[in-house]
This record gives sequence, C-alpha cells and structure tokens, in this order.
Amino acid sequence: MKYKLALLISVAFAASLLAEAKVNLPAVISDGMVLQRERPIKIWGTADPGENVVVTFKKKKYSASADEKGKWHIMLPSMKAGGPYEMEVNDLSVKNILIGDVWLCSGQSNMELTIARVTDKFRKETESYANPMIRYVKTPYGNDLHGPKEDVSSMAWTSLTPESALNYSALPYFFAREMYDETKVPVGIINSSWGGSAIEAWMSEDALLDFPRKLRERDLFNSDEYKELINKSNAMMSRYWDASLYKGDEGLHASIPWYKRELDDSDWQTVDIFSSAWGMKNGYLVNGSHWFRQNLHLSVDQANKDAVLRLGCIVDADSVFVNGTFVGTVSYQYPPRIYKVPARVLRAGDNQVTVRLISYGGRPSFVQDKLYCMAIDGDTVNLSRQWKYKLGCEMPARKGGVSFQNIPTGMYNSMISPLRNLSFKGVLWYQGETNSGRPNEYEALLIAMINDWREKLNDKDLPVFIMQLPNFMQSHSQPVESGWAGLREAQRQAALKLSNAALTVNIDLGEWNDIHPLNKKEVARRTALLVKKNIYGHKDIVCSGPMVTGMRVEGNKAILSFEPGTDHFIPVDKLKGFAIAGEDGRFHWAEAAIEGNKVVVWSKDITHPVKVRYAWDDNPDYANLKNKAGLPASPFQVVSDK
Repeated sequence: MKYKLALLISVAFAASLLAEAKVNLPAVISDGMVLQRERPIKIWGTADPGENVVVTFKKKKYSASADEKGKWHIMLPSMKAGGPYEMEVNDLSVKNILIGDVWLCSGQSNMELTIARVTDKFRKETESYANPMIRYVKTPYGNDLHGPKEDVSSMAWTSLTPESALNYSALPYFFAREMYDETKVPVGIINSSWGGSAIEAWMSEDALLDFPRKLRERDLFNSDEYKELINKSNAMMSRYWDASLYKGDEGLHASIPWYKRELDDSDWQTVDIFSSAWGMKNGYLVNGSHWFRQNLHLSVDQANKDAVLRLGCIVDADSVFVNGTFVGTVSYQYPPRIYKVPARVLRAGDNQVTVRLISYGGRPSFVQDKLYCMAIDGDTVNLSRQWKYKLGCEMPARKGGVSFQNIPTGMYNSMISPLRNLSFKGVLWYQGETNSGRPNEYEALLIAMINDWREKLNDKDLPVFIMQLPNFMQSHSQPVESGWAGLREAQRQAALKLSNAALTVNIDLGEWNDIHPLNKKEVARRTALLVKKNIYGHKDIVCSGPMVTGMRVEGNKAILSFEPGTDHFIPVDKLKGFAIAGEDGRFHWAEAAIEGNKVVVWSKDITHPVKVRYAWDDNPDYANLKNKAGLPASPFQVVSDK
C-alpha cells in the first residue's frame, strides 16, 4: 500500500514538473499573426532553464535551449510572402500564420479612432469589403513605469471582414487596403495607440536621458501604491461630484421629472443652443446640469418606423430622452451622438426630445456644423437650433486627476517594448495633439523617440511616416502664434532631419469643430503615396505637396524654393496663407504669387524680409498652395538664407 502511494506521489510530482516545464510564447505570437517577409524571423519565449525548445515551421525544425533565466529564442531564416502556415513549438501550435509586410501604428486618438466612428462617411465600402490576407491586432493598454515589459496580457489577431472592420482603427484599416492593393502580399497591422497620450509616454528611459525633467516627472509616479491612491482618489472625486449633481438636480426630482412628455415647459427660457449665453452666469461658465427640450413633428408613416437621433457633439456629457423614454448617453465630449429610437417610442405628431447636458468644467456647448436631426428610413427631420432651456443644478468644476497615459516611459514600457523582437516594414506615427501646448520641445522629443525605437527594434533604417496634425479650431483674421502650427513645424523639421522619414500633410483634411476628423481614408492614401515611392520604388509618383527648401531675399521680396518634383503648382487667382516678418519679428499678412517653380512673397509693411510663414494658424482653411498632384503644401516657417 505504501509502495502504491509513493508511486502515485512520484507520478503526480513528475506530471507537475512537466506542466511547469511547458514552453510559453509571447501574446503577439498567436493564431492569425503576420510575420515580416524577407527578414530573419525571431521566435522567442520562456521555459524551464535548460529546456530544449524545437520550432517546426514549413517542414523544417529549429532548436535552442532556454538559458538560466528560462528565456529562449530561435532565428528562422528570411522567407518570401505566403501562407497560411502552422508553427509548432514543442507541444504548442500556432495556426493560420501569414508572411507579408507588418506595420507598427502608434500615437494617440486619431490613430486609435475606429471604423465604427467613420461609418457614416465610408459605410458602403467598409460593409462590402473582406480580405483574409489583411490581419489586425491592438496592443492592450498599459502604462507601467517600472521598466520595459517582456510581454502583454493578450493579443488577438483578426482577419479583415465587414464585421471585424468595425473594431479596426480607421487609418490603419485604409492604409492596409492600400498596401495590399500595391503588393498583393499579406499585410499585418499592430496598433499600439492610446487616446490623449503624450509623446514622452511612448519614449524609453534611454530616449529621455537628454530630457531629465521628463524622467523626474516619471519618478513622481513611480510607486504602485501612490498610483493606486491617485486612481482611487480620482474615482472617489468623480463619484462624489456625480452624487452631489444627482442630489441637487431639480430636473430629476421634480414632481414631474423634466424629461417627461407631460411636463409643462412654457415658462422655460428659449435659447439658441449654439449661443454661449445660456452656459454663462454673471460672466462665468456654469458647470453642472443643463436641460433642453424640443418638439419634433413626425408623420404617421415616419412614426411607425425605427429612427436614429443625431445630436452632433456635446460638451461634455449627455443623457437623452424621447417622449420620456431614455435612448442613450455619452460620458465625454468627442464621440458623435447617434442614438437609436425604436418605433414604439415614437408617435404621429409632436415628439418631445429632451437633452440633459452635463458640464464638468469646460465650456458647456453643442458643437456647430454637425448633424442635429431624426433620420428615419431615408427621411431626415431636422431639429431647430431653438430649444426650451432650464438650468438643473449649478456645480463647481469637477477636479481633474492624473492622466497616466501622459506620464513619461509608461506606454513605451508596456506597449512598445513587448514588440521589440518583431520586424516591421515601417512605422506610422499619428500623435501631437496632447503636446500642442509645448511645441518648442516636440522636434527634439520626436527625433529622440524615433532613433531610440530604431535601436530597440534593431533596425537603424526603419522607415517612419509622420502624420502631420490637420487643421482644427477657428481660423484667425490676423497672423497669430499657434501651438498647433508650431507642432506641425516640429513634425516637418523632424522628418527633414531624420533619414528614412517622411511627412504626410493633412492640413486640408481636418474639421474645425472636431479634433477627430473623419477622412482617414485620404490620410491613408497620402501616406501610401510616400510608401510607394520611398519603399516600393515608384520613382514617377508625386508623393508630396510643395515642400519649402529655402528663402532668398531680393529687395523687399522673399523668393521661396521648393523640393524638385513637388513644385509644379496649381495656378490660383490669389495665393493665401502667407505672412512675412522683418527684423522685429512681427508678422504681417503678405501678398504672394507663383512665378514658375518659385513663390514670391512681399508686404508693403516690410522692407527687409527675414522670415516667412505659410498656413501658420490652428485652422488655416484659407491656405491654398497645392501642386498639380492635388497635394497641399506643408505649413512652414522659413528664414532667409544668409
């Protein structure tokens, strides 16, 4: 009996050892992945120290032993595009692998914005397109400040279908389609992006050595205990603010709640929702809850169909009711308000629409030039800009917390470092909005980040494509200083100074009222033009709008030169967007004219030009210098050649 018991214990112990000795692969090496063609392929993972690891791929075996820390890696030879293939790693199996071109896409919310957010503009083509040769994976969020991570929690590759496309980020989606049409080889997209993130969060400690203040900022939060306390404090503060708002909101606790259809709102104020007046009191902004009501008339036929209520964009949050029935809510300002309204909620005649707007601490408002309507089976019933209005509850501003996606090194450690054993065809970088308040430091940060990524990814020539910030916010009637313009110039200078880097100019693709413009397809097309010329060798392609290269002065005129090939300009009646400065540095609007492949700039107020700016504004929608390829000139600042 004792012998049998000992035998059972021995067998169980051996089984536990075998279980512990199981080989582990990183999350990114998983079913459906794409590996970079024509480069040596690194396969890596962990196991027990000394364990033998065998990789079987395309009928060939490769082996290695785990080192004393349990780490192992095996280099496979470079391979041509193809697949799908299966890979075996000891007792593990990775299925449906493709070999093609892999692109790393990173940045903040405009890189993260999904196809679901742009379906209004691109519905037909996204709902009809599928391609099993395009694969996509999103790196999970992470902002660990303790050091570079080896792996992430999980990564699930998906093949492109109309259903999966909704979760693809829009810019990488359209870019992948462009690349597949160009190469006809598999395309893999790894998207490591996080909305609202600052560039320094995507930089390693090594990259920030020349920026010690950034590392000191990191050190302030480099405690899990402190970070947890801050997150708890932020959550408690928000919870108490919300509870106080709820308690004090007359609209929720009146004998007839203000969202009810039967409420008599005849004594409410009538306001223009696009006026700032209703959100002000005694000269200051009113935070808290603001209630709006409007009747929308529907025919019998319209009332018998499901509808979609469109309420543009609202600053900051909202809850919406139709005929007293709750139909939707959004908790922050950027997403478009698109709420489904079932036919059972609607009625022939007047339908009462109520919006409870919540302002946390900004400028309570409805964003102009957006859709405000009820859409019903092809019909559109527009809402008036005149609404009944009443203040529900005035609150102090909700205090902001710490945005950990802005803390230096956090995202590099958690979302870039785990990918460093992969090979990439190139990198797409769309970021800068968060840094627009500090444009003077951005050029140096971007150059340092790209150089460091190339070192960490073991590819000193890794191509990088920078998405220049588009036009946004209001334009100005006089020359101004602009953080957005300054950051665009930093992006342009970085692209000029880095080898194998290029700039996608998007100055005509923005929307004044939306920090997340929808036309990511054209951004992708312009980026693809750069890729086709710089990587795939299409020498005859004009891939860029006019790029200024220098300025010389003749009398009171500045003569601007542009990169050859980009300087075949579209004639216009009047060039706009140029400003000129003399020795005092004060800019004045300038006259400008195309003369061959040059642009001549002058002003009656400047006798000795020193600097010229073009499209130097948050939203220079008036700027109109383009070449015959239809591509816009990059905004720039240029100083006279000495």
